[in-house]
Amino acid sequence: MVQGFKRYVEMAVCGFWSPVFSLVALGVLAAFYFSALGAAWAVTGEFTRWGGHFLHWVGFDTNASGYLQLIHFTDSPLTRVDGVMVIGMFAGAFISALLGQNVKLRFPSKRRILQALAGGILAGFGTRLAMGCNLAALFTGIPQFSFHTWLFTLGTIVGTYFGVKLSLLSWMQGKPKLVAAEQAVVSDIKPSAYYRYQPYLGGILLAACLVFVFAEFKASYPFKLLLAICFGFGFGFLIQKGQVCFTSAFRDLWLTGRSTMAKALIWGIAVQTLITAYYLMQGMAPNVIWWAGPAALVGGILFGIGIVVAGGCETGWMYRAVEGQVQFWFVGLGNIIGATILVLAWDGGVYQSFIEPFPRINLAQELGFPGAILATAILLAGLYFWADWRQKHKKGFLYRRDA
Repeated sequence: MVQGFKRYVEMAVCGFWSPVFSLVALGVLAAFYFSALGAAWAVTGEFTRWGGHFLHWVGFDTNASGYLQLIHFTDSPLTRVDGVMVIGMFAGAFISALLGQNVKLRFPSKRRILQALAGGILAGFGTRLAMGCNLAALFTGIPQFSFHTWLFTLGTIVGTYFGVKLSLLSWMQGKPKLVAAEQAVVSDIKPSAYYRYQPYLGGILLAACLVFVFAEFKASYPFKLLLAICFGFGFGFLIQKGQVCFTSAFRDLWLTGRSTMAKALIWGIAVQTLITAYYLMQGMAPNVIWWAGPAALVGGILFGIGIVVAGGCETGWMYRAVEGQVQFWFVGLGNIIGATILVLAWDGGVYQSFIEPFPRINLAQELGFPGAILATAILLAGLYFWADWRQKHKKGFLYRRDA
C-alpha cells in the first residue's frame, strides 16, 4: 500500500496530467483570478507591452499610441498585474518541467525556425487585431459573454483549417533527415544524471519561490501583485503538466480527427463560464467585451493560420520554451513582433476602418444572464458534438490521404 501510494505521488509530480483535469482546473483558477483581481487571464496584451517598451527605447512616442493607451501601457512588467502574472507562468511551467524531467535543449532546423518566426508574427498580429488570444478570447472572453469571442473562435477554426493545408505542402515539410541506425540508438540514450537531478532542482526552486512569496508578503510587497504571481505560477504549472495546447485542440481535428484536447478545452470553458457568471451576477464588471466586427473574425483567421505554421499558440510556446525547445523561443519572439506591428498599424487606419464602426456586444446585457448562459451552452455543445463527429468518422486530412 505504501509502495502504491509512493508510485501515485511520483506519477502526480513527475508525470503528465489528463488534459480534461488540467483544463477544468485552469478554468476554475482563471475564474478565481478574475474574482480576486478583476483581471482576465491573458498574455498577449503583456507581450504587446513588451513591444511597447522596445518602441519607447528606440524613440517612438508611446504616449501617442492609441493601442498602447487602450491596453494601459504603464510602468514596467514588475509593477503590472499582467507582467508579474506572466513571470509567474514561466516560473511555474519551468519548475513543473524540471519535476517531470522534461528540460532538454532541442534545436530545430533552419526551416522550422523560419516557420516558427513567421507563424508567430502572423499569430501575434492576428490576436491583437482581434483584441485577444486563445486565452483572452476563447478561455476568458467566452465565459464573460463577449460576442466578439465567438467570431474569433470561428475565425480560428477556419484559420487552422488553412494552416493545416499549408503545413501539408511539401515545401513546408522539407525533406526527412535520414540517420544511421547505430547513430540513432546512441542519440536516444538519455544522460541519466542530467535527468535524475532535475526533480531535485525543481524542488529547490519551488522552495525558493515559496520563501520569496513569504518574504515579500512580510515586506509589504503589494498584495495584488503577489497574488498575481501565485496565480501565474498555478497557470504555468498546469499548462505544462497537462501539455495544454490550443493549437493541438484545433489542428488535430483537421489533421487526424483527434478530439481529446478540443473536448477538454470545451469542458474547461464550460466550467469557467458557470463560475464567472456567478461573479458577474454579483456585480463584477467584465473586462474583455470588445468590438464584434470583421477584425475579430479576420484576426482569428490569421491567428489560426499562424499557430499551425508556428507549431504552437500563446500557452503552448511558453511551456515548450522553458522545456528547452528552441523553436518556441522564436514563436514567442514572433508573437511580440507581430503584436508590435499591430501597434504601429492601429492609428494608421486599422482602428478607424475595422474597429471603431462596430459595437461591443455583451451577451449578458442583450439576453440576460439565463439567456447568455443558455446560448453559450448551446454553442459549446455544438463545438463538442462537431469535434466528436470528426473523431468518430476519422475526418482528418491524414486519413483522407491514406484512404
